[in-house]
Amino acid sequence: MSELRDNTSASQYELDENGHTSFARYRKQDGVLTIMYVEAPPELRGTGAAGRLMTQVAEEARKNNWRVVPVCGYAAGWLRRSKQYGDLVL
Repeated sequence: MSELRDNTSASQYELDENGHTSFARYRKQDGVLTIMYVEAPPELRGTGAAGRLMTQVAEEARKNNWRVVPVCGYAAGWLRRSKQYGDLVL
């Protein structure tokens, strides 16, 4: 699996797999990471790509001591179900 990339010019985290890129669009302010939108390209849907992206985004938030506000329905559901990262939600 590739490493999480922070594309600051596009305000999104990106993860490449099999020649395709999943992304999580964000806003960062005052120690809070707001996840606006998570998307995996059609070629990666159903493969767990968005979940792998969310795991790495959550690890990044934990490492930086950020709280997370999931605006995106997918991100909110993923975090709510996560035993490991649910505590990050603000």
